[in-house]
This record gives sequence, C-alpha cells and structure tokens, in this order.
Amino acid sequence: MDVLGLTIILPLLPFYAEKMGASPTQVGLLVSTYALCQLIAGPILGRMSDHMGRRPLLLVSQVGTLIGFIILAYAHVLWLVFLSRVIDGLTAGNLSLAQAYISDVTRPEERAKSFALIGIAFGMGFLIGPGISGFLAQFSYQYPIFAAAGLSATSILATYFLLPSTAPASNAAVSRRITLLDWRSYARYFREPATAPLFWQFFAFAIAFSMFMTGFPLFAERRFVWQGHPFGPKEVGYVYAYLGLLGVLLQGGLIGKLVKAFGEITLVRAGFFLAMIGLAALGLTYRVATLLVVAAVASAGLGVIRPALTSVITHRADRTEQGVVLGLAQSLNSISQIVAPAIAGFLIDHSLLTAWALLAAVISGVALFFR
Repeated sequence: MDVLGLTIILPLLPFYAEKMGASPTQVGLLVSTYALCQLIAGPILGRMSDHMGRRPLLLVSQVGTLIGFIILAYAHVLWLVFLSRVIDGLTAGNLSLAQAYISDVTRPEERAKSFALIGIAFGMGFLIGPGISGFLAQFSYQYPIFAAAGLSATSILATYFLLPSTAPASNAAVSRRITLLDWRSYARYFREPATAPLFWQFFAFAIAFSMFMTGFPLFAERRFVWQGHPFGPKEVGYVYAYLGLLGVLLQGGLIGKLVKAFGEITLVRAGFFLAMIGLAALGLTYRVATLLVVAAVASAGLGVIRPALTSVITHRADRTEQGVVLGLAQSLNSISQIVAPAIAGFLIDHSLLTAWALLAAVISGVALFFR
C-alpha cells in the first residue's frame, strides 16, 4: 500500500508543483527536501523503534505519510507542497521499519525470502502506481493524491489491526546498531581495494538512476508531444508503468538466468554500458516511438545494476559486516536522492535538456572504469 502511494505521487508531483508556480529548479529542490528529511529522520526513527518497538513507530510513520498526502491534496500555494513533503520525509521510515520488523520476527534462514517480498512489492508498485496516477490525473490532479491517501489510510488500518507487537530490542543490540550517517564506521570501506570500487560504482548508479527518474517528467514535458499536446502526468505515468512492466519481467526471473550465464561482475558492466547508451540516446531523442525504445534500454541497464552490484558487495565483505555494507549502500542512495534531483532540476530549468541526459550517461560511463 505504501509503495503504491509513493509510485502514484512520483509522476504527478513535478506537474502538480509547476501548477503552483514552481520552476524546474524548485521541483528538483522539492524532491531533494523530501530525501534530506528522510535521511535525517530515518536513523532517529530506527533508534526509537529499538526502544519502543517497531509497531508504534511504524504507525507514526504511516500517519505522517497520510497527513502529508492530505496537505498535498489541498495545497493551493507552493510552500504547502513543500510542507507536505517535509512532513512525509520526516516520518518516512515505513520501509526501514518494516525491514526491521521482518528481521525481528523471522529466522535468519528465512529473511532473504521475506525481504524479497518487499522487492516484489516495489516492482508491482512501479507497474500499477504510475498507471493509476496517469489515468486519474486526466480528470483532476487531486484524484491521484486522494487515491494515495486512501492507500495510506488502508496501510494504517492494516498495521493497527493485523500486525502483532514485538518486544523492543535489547540494549546490547541497540548499542551495536550503526546509523545511516555513521561515516566513521563506513570510511574504511572506501580505502579497501576489494570494496572501494564497488561503492563508487554504487554511488554512480544511484546518481544516474535518481537523475533519470526525477528529471524525466519535466524533460518529457518539454521535449515530447502526444496527440497535439505536451507530455503531462497521464503520458509520463503510462511511460513509468511501461518501464515498471519491463522491470517486473527482468526482476521476475530473467536476471537470475543472466547471472548464471555471465556472472555478476559482467552483468554490472553490461548494465552501466546499457545505461550509458540508453541515457545518451534519450538526450538526442525527439520522437515518442524512439523514446519507448531508448528509455527501455536505459531502464534495463539501471535495473540490473542494483541487484547484481549489491550481491557483489555482500560477497566482498565479511559475513559479520553485511549490515554495515548494506547500510553504507543505503546512505549513498539517500545522498544521491538529495543531490541528483537538484542537479536535474537546475539543468532542465536552464533548457539544458540534452545535457541532463548526457550527464547521467557520462556518470554511468565513468562507472565502467572502476575496477
């Protein structure tokens, strides 16, 4: 439910903010503000849940998301749009708290299977959510937000009535927790030859992916025309749904066969190469039919990088350090979600549409040289 709400808002938010008078730069800062608030609040919510239990903090997080959606739906000026994203960001611990809850209630040998369900939820969310958003937005920009709020309210009811409480973590477990911003613990992984290139590659991937996803709606609005009018939330939502379908097909079994056939390292390099080619071609594309091809190439490349590269990272690290290296990857991802949207918004605001795509392509190409 939470992922569906997120993916409903994703293609709509840039157009909704523009309707309030936002420039592309301000749209980029809007997305960055949400990510920054999430980065600050995430570790705090995690620590509080260690002491108070997962369920109460999960409810707080979900209620914050609902309040943010309600404010967003009735916003009539830009500062209220920013306020809605700040509230949602400061309470946006839904995913991390859900993962912590799963870790609490499952045996170690069952956790990978349980965590995979979250990946499936994301894949289905990106398939269904943007399609819902695109369909409802043609009637009113408020309708998709109401739909997201309804889903958020449903998730609150499900958590309250269906989710059992768990005991807070022991003090020993709390003391060993490494937070999202614990860079002193992370720094040595950037010095070790076995892991440093992988983390630089992950950071490059996260920047390129975030630039692509957050910049595409405004890029498409200024570049493509469909049935006599510029791309809007409907068209962008349908493109995202199309890419989500391709992602489900890729993640639903094809990537496992590719890993067995070529190996994870080769797959990571192929992913960066496809992302580089697809993003560069996107910047030079002016026809909708061509857009569907090059966007699929870029999305396929970016889609194989994350699971393959994450797997390589966990193989290179000691078994006792899995949580630390995964936490570092999440930190890099969070930072990219702060930096990349601001860069994308600035470039598009200055009509540098081709430069936006080419910069993401160059970042993907540079990552190929990390060994």
